[in-house]
Amino acid sequence: MPRKIIGTKEDKVTGTWRILHNEELYNLNPSPNIIGVITSIRIRLVLHVASMGNRKSAYRILVGRRDGKIPLGRPRCR
Repeated sequence: MPRKIIGTKEDKVTGTWRILHNEELYNLNPSPNIIGVITSIRIRLVLHVASMGNRKSAYRILVGRRDGKIPLGRPRCR
């Protein structure tokens, strides 16, 4: 997205327009790294779910254990 907002840059040597590289975009916009922010949020969520008890469904999904089977086919009408 920053590449679309900032746009292109004129090269001083050749006089042509070129797309900015990632390092140049990061130097222009010193906002926090989005991948680092997303990773930290996901780690916080996993730690929160891991602190839940064994009876919570979110914890069972995290560790990969399910109770019973999931029926095949489309869902039943309720």
